[in-house]
Amino acid sequence: MSKTVAILGGGVIGGGWAARFLLMGWDVRVFDPSPTAEEALQGMLDRARKALPALYDVGLPAEGRLSFHDTISEAVTGAVWIQESVPERLELKQKLYQQVQSVCDPEAIIASSTSGFMPSELQGCATRPGQIVVAHPFNPVYLLPLIELVGSDKTAPGLLDKAEALLREVGMFPLRVRAEIPAHIADRFLEAVWREALWLIKDGVATTEEIDDAIRMGFGLRWGQMGLFETYRVAGGPAGMKHFISQFGPALEWPWTKLMDVPELTEELVDMIASQSDAQSGHMSIAELESLRDGNLTAMMRSLKQREAAVGKVLKDHEKTLAPDMPDLMAPMVTLRRQVPTDWGDGNGHMNEARYMQAMSEASDWFLLWIGCTPEYIAERGSWFTVENHVRYLAEVMIGEEITVTTQVLEGKGKKLKLFHTIHCGDRVAATAEQFLIHVSMITRRAEDPPAEMAALIEQIVTAHASVPMPEGAGGTGRK
Repeated sequence: MSKTVAILGGGVIGGGWAARFLLMGWDVRVFDPSPTAEEALQGMLDRARKALPALYDVGLPAEGRLSFHDTISEAVTGAVWIQESVPERLELKQKLYQQVQSVCDPEAIIASSTSGFMPSELQGCATRPGQIVVAHPFNPVYLLPLIELVGSDKTAPGLLDKAEALLREVGMFPLRVRAEIPAHIADRFLEAVWREALWLIKDGVATTEEIDDAIRMGFGLRWGQMGLFETYRVAGGPAGMKHFISQFGPALEWPWTKLMDVPELTEELVDMIASQSDAQSGHMSIAELESLRDGNLTAMMRSLKQREAAVGKVLKDHEKTLAPDMPDLMAPMVTLRRQVPTDWGDGNGHMNEARYMQAMSEASDWFLLWIGCTPEYIAERGSWFTVENHVRYLAEVMIGEEITVTTQVLEGKGKKLKLFHTIHCGDRVAATAEQFLIHVSMITRRAEDPPAEMAALIEQIVTAHASVPMPEGAGGTGRK
């Protein structure tokens, strides 16, 4: 399958789509008549290149090719996915689809980023209505995985399955919406909270900052890892959701909310909201706020990934599809390629010295996996334990830079194994580590020889690697 996507509209949402696809190895063609579109998209790509790879503990695919086109025809020809992110005007979208369908592949998926329109509305004047679906993302699209995927009764059979598989390939979490409804699912929640917040400001109950504090210091954190209903299930205690509803359900009838009423957005109210917002964060530029947001989201999502919870499980599952193939073990090999994430930093903006060892430990894990030390092997039989390291720090590595680890096997006989790792950053050697490991029985927790097949493979690798000169800095571990 050709990995080419067309992006129609390269603003905040369209640009985020472009970044997501591009960094996942797709060729991206962009159509946007705005004279500043290319410059704006390049700025977003710079932020995405720092943020998205930092979520993963493996390297992402090689970037696809980005191109800008003067016509819709040039952009969509040959594309298997066409993402429309033009302004929310139904007649504009419908006219665009007519132009697209006159030239695009009939098998291509045409997806709209619309936050409000239903697929049946978008399909109104289409030549092939079943080709058009809603794929509503959340900003920043290059980080947040949720996509509300919606079809209509005219959607071609199997098209949503095909769309879902493609979205998962680029690390998204497609949420199939069961039935058409204006604003889909998530934005209906957001609108409810937004309405209530407007009343709180208008009535002088809270400022924009106080409302944001109520979210980010409290329930927003709970929602981020459990959602709404699971949070309330926990709140119900051992008796669960039924107890929660019986205890708090009657409060729904109390006159707390103005949810069905919307305050008039008078000039006075708009000025009040704008001035409060300026006081809250006007000291930062939009670019600074976006960088802050991306860093916060990356740190939170990485934390959830370690526990394979909520969005973290999506990341973990996608990361498995990006795992490197086993290289030629009979020559010094690349055992790790990844970006240095924000949480690996120190006060100088460098990679913390302990993280150098983490990178080399991850490199060892890949090598050990390739020689047969799989999770199943560890659970049932044995593993390799590090007993000594000798590290040399040779050059600084900054947060956001990409590192590559190459590994040479120096010794390997019986239960002993000696590896030499070199961390490269760009064209410089940043560090080396000589690592001495012992094979251990996971049953007795004592040192023992590995199985004959693994031992024979290691000896074969050692013999092959002996033809390569001993690396500078080797000999630091002296245990015999």
